[in-house]
This record gives sequence, structure tokens and C-alpha cells, in this order.
Amino acid sequence: MTAQPVHHHEPDRVPRNAEGIAAALSGERRMEFYRELLAAAPEEAGAVLRRWWCEAMLDTDPAGDHLTAAALDGTLPTTTVEDLIARRRQAGSAVE
Repeated sequence: MTAQPVHHHEPDRVPRNAEGIAAALSGERRMEFYRELLAAAPEEAGAVLRRWWCEAMLDTDPAGDHLTAAALDGTLPTTTVEDLIARRRQAGSAVE
């Protein structure tokens, strides 16, 4: 299994809250986000916010078109999940 490497980003580009996420999404995707968030049980809301925050970050990424093209071409650099977990542990980040 592989995952995309972690790249540092501007943390303020999309705030990690419902309002910030919704503002970064376009019309139909924003409505899908709100539907999913409102339908989520309280214990599921955090996972919904995390997932949609990632979506919003991708949507607002200045290099988004390049990343999409590289993914479609099969040239997007990847890393193993094991390496990613090791890097997160070394950095003191949460590993779920």
C-alpha cells in the first residue's frame, strides 16, 4: 500500500472548522459537505470535518492541477504507509 508524501502547507489556507471548510468548497460540494455533516452522529462529526478539510485543501491547492495531472499520468510520487507512520511517530504526530 502507498500514500502520497506529506507536504507542508499554509495552515491558514483552509481553517479547520465547518465555516472555513464550507467557504473553500464550491456550491454543490459545499451542499454535500453540509448534508454529510448534518447527518453525522456526534461521534462521527470529527471524521467528517477531517475528510472534508482534506477535500477543501486539495480544492484550494495552487498546484492542484499539477497534482491531478501527475496522479492521472501515474507520475505522482508515493511513499509506503509504513514510512509515513514512522515519520509521523518520529515527529510526535498522532497515528490513528
